[in-house]
Amino acid sequence: MKKENIKKVVLAYSGGLDTSVIIPWLKENYNNCEVIAVSGNVGQADELEGLEEKALKTGASKLYVLDLTDEYVDEYIIPTMKAGAVYEEYLLGTSTARPCIAKGLVEVALKENADAIVHGCTGKGNDQVRFELAIKHFAPDMPIIAPWREWELKSREDEIDYAEAHNVPLKINRETNYSKDKNLWHLSHEGLDLEDTGNEPMYEKEGFLEMGVSPIKAPDTPTYITLDFEAGVPVALDGKKMSAKEIILALNEVGGKNGIGILDIVENRLVGMKCRGIYETPGGAILYKAHSVLESVCLDKMTLHEKQRIAITFAELVYNGQWFTPLREALSAFVDKTQEKVTGKVRLKLYKGNMINAGVWSDYSLYSEEIATFGESDYDQKDSQGFINLYGLPIKVQAIVDKKNANK
Repeated sequence: MKKENIKKVVLAYSGGLDTSVIIPWLKENYNNCEVIAVSGNVGQADELEGLEEKALKTGASKLYVLDLTDEYVDEYIIPTMKAGAVYEEYLLGTSTARPCIAKGLVEVALKENADAIVHGCTGKGNDQVRFELAIKHFAPDMPIIAPWREWELKSREDEIDYAEAHNVPLKINRETNYSKDKNLWHLSHEGLDLEDTGNEPMYEKEGFLEMGVSPIKAPDTPTYITLDFEAGVPVALDGKKMSAKEIILALNEVGGKNGIGILDIVENRLVGMKCRGIYETPGGAILYKAHSVLESVCLDKMTLHEKQRIAITFAELVYNGQWFTPLREALSAFVDKTQEKVTGKVRLKLYKGNMINAGVWSDYSLYSEEIATFGESDYDQKDSQGFINLYGLPIKVQAIVDKKNANK
């Protein structure tokens, strides 16, 4: 669409630096168009405080705050966790949230008859792809405006200058200007001193970690927890029935106190560059660990190994913004089938950043103490001789042929 035809836009609004600056910039560059701000609540908690006042003061006509927390957990986080999907150690906190938020964004845009959807993602990152692929899925003809591809601002410092010149209120300054993304699953940190891979993160500095503490500051005594699963879904914590969302929030608390789930990685972004990030995922790390322990006794070898292979593909699809694709849906159907008997209880010991297996029980466990024991059992060890002869037959035949040809 031509700029002059854009009268009303819907903006994916977080209240952070990028989206705060975008509102007055849109007014200046798109004919004083109406800007409707939309914030998807995926558990960013205190970041939502005062958001409406800030959006309106900055120039938005209204703010929608969509409560997506249950949908985010049940339809995005849990399917990804059940798949065991991990992207280069990263538990996909931002990646899973973006398609959920984008879906809500499109719903508001269609309701408001908006002329375009706007996002504040940079041209360097993954989120631009995640947002736009989801928008294309739900509204294939909807125009998309990405100011970072248009404006003259070159850095976050330039954005701060612009904000100050336009009286845009900010909660950050140049010294605390990390690029962050927060939801109920994780918190990411990028930028500033972290851009030098030789710098150790300031884990012990007050205020750096927000979801927990450094393992150094964690208690000197371990904390035991038990998690119950039904068909791969967490249903109880320490014997108390809870929703998956409630369990994650509770695990964030106990995990954070014990220094769990802190990750420092240099990851390969979709656009080709490497980027360093610090991730806090206390509850998620515990959930992944407990689920994996339970699967180790409930899944047969071939199913487990195949599931581990597709987990890489699943993670890449999520990371690359391809949630709403036939392949991701097909892989989820496979995962759901594997989870039918992943039911039982797992006990973990949390201690200074470590998650230690402290017991697993399941009525569907394929582990047989009677068979595996070093003591007397009905297992006939003589059976192994015939097995080895058949299993090793190709090796034996190859060796015979090689020896015969070598003697010619």
